[in-house]
Amino acid sequence: MYLQHFGLHEPPFTLTPDTGFFFNHGSHQEALHVLLVALQGGEGFIKVTGEVGTGKTLLCRQLLKLLDEDYVTAYVPNPFLNPTALRMALADELDIRYARNTGQHRLLQLITERLLALGAEGKQVVLLLDEAQAMPDETLEALRLLTNLETEKHKLLQVVLFGQPELDTRLRQRKLRQLRQRIVFSYRLAPLDRRSIGSYVQHRLQVAGYRGTAVFGTRVLKQLHRDSRGIPRLVNLLCHKSLMAAYGAGCTQIRPVHLRRAALDTEDIVHRKPRRLAFLSGLVGLLALTSAGWLYAFSP
Repeated sequence: MYLQHFGLHEPPFTLTPDTGFFFNHGSHQEALHVLLVALQGGEGFIKVTGEVGTGKTLLCRQLLKLLDEDYVTAYVPNPFLNPTALRMALADELDIRYARNTGQHRLLQLITERLLALGAEGKQVVLLLDEAQAMPDETLEALRLLTNLETEKHKLLQVVLFGQPELDTRLRQRKLRQLRQRIVFSYRLAPLDRRSIGSYVQHRLQVAGYRGTAVFGTRVLKQLHRDSRGIPRLVNLLCHKSLMAAYGAGCTQIRPVHLRRAALDTEDIVHRKPRRLAFLSGLVGLLALTSAGWLYAFSP
């Protein structure tokens, strides 16, 4: 592909959540700091929300990478589970051995015993759930009940929810108010702003091995921010396709035409009309309104 052409040792704009490319800046840096501080406090729920493509899964995996031996983590990437399946997933993550026909009361006992044992060793247990907006209401309630497990000093289980903004809507339901009140820290991931998008692109290129002059100029970065709305996933898609277009044309710099081609080939991009076309459309509309006014004025 274009790797050799641009002097790269790996693709810089893949969509897989590779922590080696984590951009510790701006909203993501603040969110990671909030998570680490909140987990040190050892209380209740923590919630991180963000639009599709803003990097919640990558943030989750970066957090897992940074938590040291004082923490035991349980990661559930797809929490579209009923309460029974949630308890089984937690038991599996905590290396609890149980028969598949074990009753739910006994399974909860085993989970409690495991949490108490880990607490006695000075370990903090953290359950991280990605795509939490997909959890059924009854599973969210079962999750709340799991956090009732505690000693006189601290909770035996902390929970971090990562989800789309729909999670906030779900939690505003009256029947989930007990869970909502237990959310101690909450953070909303924001898209990349105009200033940071250039740093983001350059960071990923450098991690992938690029050492040359800027591939994306100021004008192209401005267009990139407008087309992607600052959403990292869309930025990655547009940059990847722009590099392909530039490689195909034998160019070592991304030009606006390469980005336009990438945008036309990408879903969820709001395509702007060329200025001339927009001007002509406005002129046609103005003439139509003017004609209607004349017809009304001279109608009997």
